[in-house]
Amino acid sequence: MLTVAQIRGLKPKDKPYKKSDGRGLYIIVNPNGSRWWRFKYQFGGREKLLSLGTFPDTSLKFARGKCDEMRKLLAGNINPSTKRQAEKIAQDDTFEAIAREWLKLTGNPKSGSLMPGTVEQLRRRLEKYVFPSLGQQPIADIKPADLLKTLRRIESRGTHETAHRVRSLCGRIFRFAIATGRAERDVAADLQGALAPVKSQNFAAITEPKRIGELLRAIDGYQGQPVVMTALKLAPLLFVRPGELRAAVWAELDLDAAEWRIPAERTKMGKSHLVPLSNQSVALLKEIHASTGNGTFVFPSLRSCERPISDNTLNAALRRLGYSQEEMTAHGFRTMASTRLNEMGYPPDVIELQLGHTERNKVRAAYNRAQRLTERCQMMQTWADYLDGLRKGENNRVTSIRCTGA
Repeated sequence: MLTVAQIRGLKPKDKPYKKSDGRGLYIIVNPNGSRWWRFKYQFGGREKLLSLGTFPDTSLKFARGKCDEMRKLLAGNINPSTKRQAEKIAQDDTFEAIAREWLKLTGNPKSGSLMPGTVEQLRRRLEKYVFPSLGQQPIADIKPADLLKTLRRIESRGTHETAHRVRSLCGRIFRFAIATGRAERDVAADLQGALAPVKSQNFAAITEPKRIGELLRAIDGYQGQPVVMTALKLAPLLFVRPGELRAAVWAELDLDAAEWRIPAERTKMGKSHLVPLSNQSVALLKEIHASTGNGTFVFPSLRSCERPISDNTLNAALRRLGYSQEEMTAHGFRTMASTRLNEMGYPPDVIELQLGHTERNKVRAAYNRAQRLTERCQMMQTWADYLDGLRKGENNRVTSIRCTGA
């Protein structure tokens, strides 16, 4: 029988060679120095082999233990290889295995339907809330009561909206399992109505002209990092989604043409989005370009220039300025712009286009994108001038604006 010291002392040769430990267990030493455990046995009149891993990851003691288990199976006329295959199939049918398969499929750039950031968010949600309790169960064996128990645990933390999102996410995984022949029912659908209802809440936003002016002056006095301050100043001017703003890259911007073209893969709606840049926006971007223009991101993270500022940076900055979550959020700049621009008399179609909302009528959407760019450019400059007035304490009353094409 081999000893650990003997195994460690085995030197590679030009060709693989074996060293037996007895009773069917041996180790192969390969020319590259790797050492593999093998178990040789007879079943049904034929010689068979099983791999037990590599040394030292698989220790001598562990390899001998596995051999003892397989000899017991052989004594009961059970083929260890067949049993291992059955266990692997069973493992592949667990909720976690199928969920990760679904995540990989939906996140594939060629065939997937979700953005990489969204896939990562869903993965974290599953790993935090579902895998610990249901991950290792065969998906076909999971009952509605099992999933409900997991969801109730989320609800007990007061995160009712998260519980609803997790139920919906699990439903997508169950339906994927049904489509691939590994489950027969979507147990998440059986729980519709079983969770506490969630009252929908809009993102907190400041929309009163006087208070907008106060907010803009507070942003001007921000004492944090210049990258964050610039992002804060651009947020009301551009009113794009916070995720689109924080992850902006210089390659998307044409400051000479005063345009920002956000590619489809970075937008919520999966369609490219054009943002006309006001003179004020261009000036801010040129100023920050001196600091970050040599990198990829307009607003790089302080920890690594290889990634942008985090999704909570702007909200955290608003909290530092003294605005609570119930008063103002980074997403609230969109509500602010939408509310005031409608009050100012801009056509709803133009505002919705600039917000990046999807027009359900495809023909109308194509027409709007092609025909209303001039109005959008004019609107963005007027909006920036209007904000300047509010910052100075002017224009606190609604100003009606006559728009061409209204």
